[in-house]
Amino acid sequence: MSQFNQPLGGNEMPRFGGPATMMRLPAAATAEGLDVAFIGIPMDHGTSNRPGTRLGPRQIRDESRMLRPYNMATGAAPFDHLQVADLGDVAINTFDLKKSVEIIADHYRQVLAQGAIPLTLGGDHTLTWPILRAMKERHGPVALIHVDAHADINETMFGETAAHGCPFRRAWEEGCLQNDKVFQIGLRGTGYAPEDFDWARGQGWTVVQAEECWWKSLTGLMEIVRQRIGDAPVYLSYDIDSLDSAFAPGTGTVEPGGLTTWQALEIIRGCAGLKIVGGDLVEVSPPWDPSGNTALIGANLLYEMLCVLPGVPQAPSRFSGLRF
Repeated sequence: MSQFNQPLGGNEMPRFGGPATMMRLPAAATAEGLDVAFIGIPMDHGTSNRPGTRLGPRQIRDESRMLRPYNMATGAAPFDHLQVADLGDVAINTFDLKKSVEIIADHYRQVLAQGAIPLTLGGDHTLTWPILRAMKERHGPVALIHVDAHADINETMFGETAAHGCPFRRAWEEGCLQNDKVFQIGLRGTGYAPEDFDWARGQGWTVVQAEECWWKSLTGLMEIVRQRIGDAPVYLSYDIDSLDSAFAPGTGTVEPGGLTTWQALEIIRGCAGLKIVGGDLVEVSPPWDPSGNTALIGANLLYEMLCVLPGVPQAPSRFSGLRF
């Protein structure tokens, strides 16, 4: 019998039954003894357009029920090497965003102090700011891979410093980031001025707009990212609206011309070998996608993050070898 927690299999319990946890894993009250903790943050009071991301963590967990433990493409078997559980949701203050920021930071301080790597089910993108604050206290300034349609570097939104368009400006102000190792991938759409993207470039961040990614494999990009980040601790923040709305309509600030699901997989799989200290999947808004496919993609991308964490070996894929 494995010493590690295992997802509940489909032959033990029908996929539509069993616990309502990420991948139907055991639930845990604390991160004690865990290598990895799935954590939900059900919030949407930082959103600026369509609401609904407060329902994201629950829907992601529900759509994760079809995930199996072995990655057929990369050979990763994370549950053979890591102790993983679902810690449930952070009890945010749904009426006070600024208090929620403090609650989240404190919650993650405790998780990190117990030695677990947090993988977060969002929730709107405001949540990444307090997580990065806790990361800095634990690891020092971190490298960042931020995949998104939007730069999220606003000085304020409606005069407020806490909002889903501001987390990386706040993280920069607090010294949470290694500026020469920050990558923003997939940015696109309309803006108010070139500064909307150029501010980040001015801090030394690498901005890869979506148009640079069209019709391309992103494996080459990720080779560059790995080389530049090296052995620095790195945080991966994945906004589902980085994907084109054909793949992920269930989000609040849709932009056309986005990434594909296979590019998303290339980005996350390309993180293998990096010292990942945490990750999140944010901005899934179930009311805008009755099919559930946006949350299903989110669940799969979180699983892919699990598969590239330190301590999980990767095995060569046994593809056909045919040239076609």
